[in-house]
Amino acid sequence: MPSKSEPTPTLQPALPIRLARTTLALLAFAGGCGLIASLMGSGIPAGDVVRSIWAHLRGAPAPLDAVEEWILWQIRIPRVALGAVVGASLSVAGASLQGLLMNPLADPYLVGVSAGAAVGASVALLLGWSEAVGGLGAALIAFAVALVTIAIVYRLSLRRGRVRLEAFLLAGVVVGSFMWALVTLVMSLAKPGDLQALLYWLMGHLDAPASRWPMITVTAIVAASGIAIYAFARDLNLLALGEEPARQLGVDVEALKKIVIALTSLITAAAVSLSGIIAFVGLMVPHIVRRLVGADHRVLLPASALFGAAFLMLADGCARTALPWLTGVFSAHRVLHDEIPIGVVTSLLGAPFFCYLLWARAERLS
Repeated sequence: MPSKSEPTPTLQPALPIRLARTTLALLAFAGGCGLIASLMGSGIPAGDVVRSIWAHLRGAPAPLDAVEEWILWQIRIPRVALGAVVGASLSVAGASLQGLLMNPLADPYLVGVSAGAAVGASVALLLGWSEAVGGLGAALIAFAVALVTIAIVYRLSLRRGRVRLEAFLLAGVVVGSFMWALVTLVMSLAKPGDLQALLYWLMGHLDAPASRWPMITVTAIVAASGIAIYAFARDLNLLALGEEPARQLGVDVEALKKIVIALTSLITAAAVSLSGIIAFVGLMVPHIVRRLVGADHRVLLPASALFGAAFLMLADGCARTALPWLTGVFSAHRVLHDEIPIGVVTSLLGAPFFCYLLWARAERLS
């Protein structure tokens, strides 16, 4: 029994309570960010946006005219929803890979998925297939090539039925470099108009014609594969002790590697095929959330999904509204698009964050 002079140890709340508190808090935060992102933009007053959303929630008649309703519910809000799906997907993939690879600098783009998707999209644009299947041709081909790429990376890292994690990372870097070389080759063969479209895709975006409710629904279903990763959250916690201790504690390490690699590749490919290359989300968000809720994957994974959704919705809102100010500063330059690619915004935030991680890690090791 502790003496009176000893402080009473404080215990963390039980897992269900911590999970419920974290989920509800971040769900409210993500909902608020989604509302703010819906208000950001020109043409429709913020008050009219709020009234329209409230009317739809109550099932009441729309308060806006037909054109404004179409702009709001077929362009702006689907785009916000797509940002939430992509942000949650990349964040869950990043948190899962960082736990699996036991590397805090791991990122879902590190394993070659994004490079494979870029090859598929660039070939589709070069051959004129991007408008096929209702404008989803580039996204579907990008998704297919991304899955083929990760299959190659997985096969290269397989030795005697076991996946060597260091070989998996190296194979991802090598295959990704080869895929980026193919993208450069396609860019050198593309016409000026196709080249401009490809460059815009590579910089990341959420405004493609495919950013509508049907494709968002399909992407959300695919991204829901991330929910399956939660079933292995305890195994990821044990893996942090090392592969051999995890085996001794009953974890099928090889099966865990295959399942997590397959699921993270699937949801990353689905996100990249629609949004292009949106860098650093899968690296930044898990680190920020880990500081807030700890390293327990049973809380970290759902928290990363909600925080990642909120982060990308706000980042896209900034990308949509910052260009008028920039064009005022650089008024002498011709603007090719009416907004900043969202990948530029995330990279401007992510690159300094990555430098901070490298500095902090070097300080701990010194």
